[in-house]
Amino acid sequence: MIPFSVLDLAPIPLGKTPTDAFRHSLDLAQHAERWGYQRFWLAEHHNMPGIASAATAVVIGHIAGGTKTIRVGSGGVMLPNHAPLVIAEQFGTLASLYPDRIDLGLGRAPGTDQTTARALRRDMHESADRFPEDVVELQRYFAEPVSGQRVRAVPGAGLNVPIWLLGSSLFSAQLAAGLGLPFAFASHFAPDHLLTALHVYRSQFRPSAALAKPYAMVGVNLFAAETDAEGERLFTSLQQQFIALRRGTPGQLPPPVDQLEASEMELANVRHSLACSAVGSPETVRAALESIIAQTQADELILTAQIYDHAARLRSFEIGTQVRDAMAAASAGR
Repeated sequence: MIPFSVLDLAPIPLGKTPTDAFRHSLDLAQHAERWGYQRFWLAEHHNMPGIASAATAVVIGHIAGGTKTIRVGSGGVMLPNHAPLVIAEQFGTLASLYPDRIDLGLGRAPGTDQTTARALRRDMHESADRFPEDVVELQRYFAEPVSGQRVRAVPGAGLNVPIWLLGSSLFSAQLAAGLGLPFAFASHFAPDHLLTALHVYRSQFRPSAALAKPYAMVGVNLFAAETDAEGERLFTSLQQQFIALRRGTPGQLPPPVDQLEASEMELANVRHSLACSAVGSPETVRAALESIIAQTQADELILTAQIYDHAARLRSFEIGTQVRDAMAAASAGR
């Protein structure tokens, strides 16, 4: 059975604070470690009232310090927002503090709006165009220093922190293939090019010192509960948040509702964007995950759940574990 992992945005539920979000994220990571999840990643977003993981490397340190074995990393750091040397130093520091446990997933998007991107003091168009060169520069900082190298990441040099490329288009798939890096597709909110991107990645992959053969991870929303109705109700928190974002009014993660207040066009849009989701009872979730794995031939799934109630969020990931184990047992029995 393929590994399952967790993608966390450190959600801030309505009426709560970032302090609450960080406490809940650590608690989720500790449970995920006990439940056998492969890795726990955090995503960089800025100027989002409902997401607390803006200072991604800092939160990764918080999670890694409160766990023991689970891999912790970024899903991802938005490299155009940063100088590669700074990221190399940050993740070199994390890898020195928590050896063999840190992943560095890199994205090309800004993770915010254009006004906030300017506040980050980066030229987004120029930075995005420079993304392939920045990834290669970052790889050099993690490699063993060479004679005459004038700029080194300290710490970072020689640590070979695992780099992943993240994306929702063919660009990152092609780049990951060309550089021989693992690839994670953001299908949990942008599923349109999923199968095409995976085909491009696998068909164009070139083995590298980092990776001998392609390795693809697929993002899936997980809203698991005791019944289909309860899972669908939990899902409305993310749906409301997504609609608010599209309206230009992002906010904290709202509680679930019995009926979404949105136009037919908005509902169709959210259904399309969040199509890569497993929502409902354990049986329904299992069928959805089996279908996604069969269609994508993913090497790993990374599950995310913007659930308002922390106990319900834990239960969703616990059910995910039970489904994974049941699928593994069925596979072994064939």
